Amino acid sequence: MTLLPGEGLGVFLGVTVCVTGFAAYMTGQAVANSWKPAWHALAYALLLGLVDRFLIYALFEGTLLSPAGYVIDSCVLIAIALAAFRMALARKMLQQYPWLYARSGLFSWREKSPSEPRRN
Repeated sequence: MTLLPGEGLGVFLGVTVCVTGFAAYMTGQAVANSWKPAWHALAYALLLGLVDRFLIYALFEGTLLSPAGYVIDSCVLIAIALAAFRMALARKMLQQYPWLYARSGLFSWREKSPSEPRRN
């Protein structure tokens, strides 16, 4: 199966999802752990999209200057980075303020109600 000319599904999964996807995941966590806003993770993911295009070009003879390839790869990396950012931020809020917040999902938290026990 070919996503773009000269690139296959294996290349996409190997390079974009596994290699640079892992870098995007770690980047999202690092941005959240430093209390920076989400747009920092977005900017770094866009830069990782350039790295991804270069790796595909250098290792698998893919197209370097492929706007469609860059957009597809960058969208996947942005999604990974922002998901990691939000998960890390939710975890950090719960660790930092356990008496104020309770987990309400993988990506979110909520204020504790007055009837809930508050840990200090």
